[in-house]
Formats: sequence, structure tokens, C-alpha cells
Amino acid sequence: QVQLVESGGGLVQPGGSLRLSCAASGSSFSIYAMGWYRQASGKQRDLVAVIKSGDRTNYADSVKGRFTISRDNAKNTVSLQMNSLKPEDTAVYYCNVRPYRQRLEHPDSLRDYWGQGTQVTVSS
Repeated sequence: QVQLVESGGGLVQPGGSLRLSCAASGSSFSIYAMGWYRQASGKQRDLVAVIKSGDRTNYADSVKGRFTISRDNAKNTVSLQMNSLKPEDTAVYYCNVRPYRQRLEHPDSLRDYWGQGTQVTVSS
């Protein structure tokens, strides 16, 4: 079964930096995109950044210029470098994997996969 293991969360002061990593294993399908979402307390889960086939990227407006997403296809990992962190970045961050959809060849490619979440707290 597909497993996503996240690491790198923790407590940091405003203006500080953290690097999140996510490693995917156990998948037989090909991965189209990997990304990061976050969910603050009492809020909706929102896209932070995604990196797609061909290393095309998209970022939430609130993190542009501060966060950088990268992908190592050989290792099936995705990382999120977070700089100039703000208290409003405090949330649980979730790794997401989206397969290429291949209904017949890979039935397990029809859904997205999620990590367990890692807490990021930005506070003095």
C-alpha cells in the first residue's frame, strides 16, 4: 500500500525557516504531482504549493516569494523550504500525491494520497 512519510515540522520564531520533506513509497503507478496543503485550527485545508510533471509549480499567493517547493523524482520525495515564516503560517501541513489516472492498468491511481500531517508552529 502507498505510504507517505512527512518530516521537518516543529516550533520556530517569526522570521525563521523550516524545511518539510515527504517520501512516498509502495506505489506502482506513476506520479503526476506532489504538493503540500495546510490546515489551520478551525480553517479549511488549502493548497500551499504543488509541483507537477515537467517541474511546473504553483503557489498560494500568501507564500509566494517565501516558500519553495522541489521534487526528487528518483527518490519519490517532495520538499518545501519555508523562509520568513509568519504566525499565520501556523498549521498542520499535509503532503499530497496525485497519480496519473489509469483506470484499467492501475485502479489505485484513481485517488489522491495524503500524509498524516506535520505540525508547524510559528510563535515567539
